[in-house]
Amino acid sequence: DPFPTRYNLDQNYPNPFNPGTNISFQILEPGYVTLKVYDLLGRELATLVNEEKIRGNYEIPFNGSGFSSGLYFYILNWNNSIQTKKMLLIK
Repeated sequence: DPFPTRYNLDQNYPNPFNPGTNISFQILEPGYVTLKVYDLLGRELATLVNEEKIRGNYEIPFNGSGFSSGLYFYILNWNNSIQTKKMLLIK
């Protein structure tokens, strides 16, 4: 469905991953979107999206080849609505 009915951040796939994974999300109306990856200490490691987006479904690739094995968080912020998920990198 090209027109999502809810704002949602999906679990990355595959998870666990090595080194690549995809992060999908849906937004309901145009707005400013950021999608960032953080480590367990809350340090920002990567910005995957940082721009205006229109309503729709999105799938963003993430390559963790430069990161060590471990648990990471990815956070989607759309119009000040925030969702967070965990992902596991195993090398």
